[in-house]
Amino acid sequence: MRISVVIPALNEEAAIGGVVREVPRDLVDEIIVVDNGSTDRTAEIAAAAGARVVREPTRGYGAACLAGALAAGDTDILVFLDGDRNEDPAELPLVLGPVLAGEADLVLGARVRRGASRGTLTLQQRLGNRVVTALVRALYGLSLTDIGPFRAIPARALRDLGMEHKTYGWPVEMVVKAARRGYRIVEVPVSCRQRLGRSKVAGTLKGSLLAGYHLLLTTVRYAWRR
Repeated sequence: MRISVVIPALNEEAAIGGVVREVPRDLVDEIIVVDNGSTDRTAEIAAAAGARVVREPTRGYGAACLAGALAAGDTDILVFLDGDRNEDPAELPLVLGPVLAGEADLVLGARVRRGASRGTLTLQQRLGNRVVTALVRALYGLSLTDIGPFRAIPARALRDLGMEHKTYGWPVEMVVKAARRGYRIVEVPVSCRQRLGRSKVAGTLKGSLLAGYHLLLTTVRYAWRR
């Protein structure tokens, strides 16, 4: 099994080196950091830490994730996590486990199931999670606690999903498309740490509103789409 880790990053020079170094290298074949137009030293620091840096000039979380998946080529399993230190890469075995055991087609790291402390997730993130997971349950019959970024999926399954969303809707698009195809979706509890640096999404009113809009729209959009 060839395993590739994809880390989308935009101006994460404070955190990216540590995140790359924390990935268990005995479990993965490659770490791909997708520089999504950083104006700081994100790419340089990621490369120095041992990652392969891919540049994606089209801004957007989904665009960066897709670029990383494509760069991984013929890998067998893709793991996605953010470059801000919010997740703990040392917990990679927890997220990979059900896929490697043949028990899941998509594994989601659930931050709230381990009791994310206040300050690690903003009020906007907590409220957004509740609304989106409630919609996912109502529209797709899937009971989740979190739509977090730390996840693992076989590459063939991701290709089958035909991912389209280039911005904030990417995480929930993957979930709802997988649910519609009858994929086995499993949550595992993961830690949630204080991020380094200010969030480009939850750290601003504009980012929070845009993320909320795209997450809700994407959740509803695929419910009746053929």
